[in-house]
Amino acid sequence: MSLIDKVFEKKKPLICYFMAGYPSLKKSFETAKTLIEAGADILEVGVPFSDPVADGPTIQVAHEKAVKDGITPINVFQLTKRLKEEFPEVPLILMTYYNPIFVFGEEKFCQMAKEHGINGLIVPDLPPEEAEKFKRTANGSGLSTIFLLAPTSHEERIKLIGKMSDGFIYYVSLTGITGERETLPWKELENKVNQIKLSTGKNVAVGFGVSKKEHTERLSKMADGIIVGSAIVKLQGKTDLEGIKNLVKELKEGMG
Repeated sequence: MSLIDKVFEKKKPLICYFMAGYPSLKKSFETAKTLIEAGADILEVGVPFSDPVADGPTIQVAHEKAVKDGITPINVFQLTKRLKEEFPEVPLILMTYYNPIFVFGEEKFCQMAKEHGINGLIVPDLPPEEAEKFKRTANGSGLSTIFLLAPTSHEERIKLIGKMSDGFIYYVSLTGITGERETLPWKELENKVNQIKLSTGKNVAVGFGVSKKEHTERLSKMADGIIVGSAIVKLQGKTDLEGIKNLVKELKEGMG
C-alpha cells in the first residue's frame, strides 16, 4: 500500500498545493514546513513552468516568478528531498506539466522523483489516452499517478480515469482555471462526486475554488479529500506564514 493510500485509509486528507521556488527556494521550503506543521496531510508541490494552461492568475504569477528566477526541476527535487527527510510520513505529490518530463525522459524523471521523496505525480496536460507507458514507468518507480476529472467528463472517460488513477482521482469542482471562489456548484458537485465514486470505486479529492471553512465543511460530507491551492499561493507570495498557518487550521476545522 502506498503512503498516499495509507493517509486516505486513516482520514479525509487536506491536500495543500504550494509552488516550489516561490518567491524563493528558501521561502517556499518555509511555506511547505508551515503547511505540514499547521495540519496539511498531503503536499502537492508545483513545478514552475512557462505555460501553465490549467492555472489561474494567482498560480500563474508564481510560475512566472519562479521560472524567471531560474528555478528548475532539479531545484524542486532538492527541496522535496529535504522535506521528505524532515517529514517522512507526509506524502509529496509533484504537479508538473509534461514538458519537463519529456526533457528528462520519462524513466529518468520518475527515478529522480522517487529518489527525492516524491510519492505521486499529477500531469494535467497528459491525457489518460496517451499515458499508459508513462503510468507503467511511474508505477515501476513506486510512484502513484493521479488524473483529473471535470464536470464535463462523460461516463466512458470516468471509467478510463478510474483505471489510470492511483491513490485518488482529482475532481475539478468547476469548469475553467484554478482560483478562489465565493461559492461552488454544490448540487452538481455532489452528484458528480457520487457518480465518480460509484463508477470507479476510487477515492475522490475535490479541488479548484476551495478557499474557506464553509467550503471544507460542505465538501467533507461528499468528498474523500480536499485540495486547496490558490488561497495558499496568494499568502505564499507575501511570505505570510502566519496567514498560511491560520488558513490551514481554519480549513481543517471545517473538515471536523
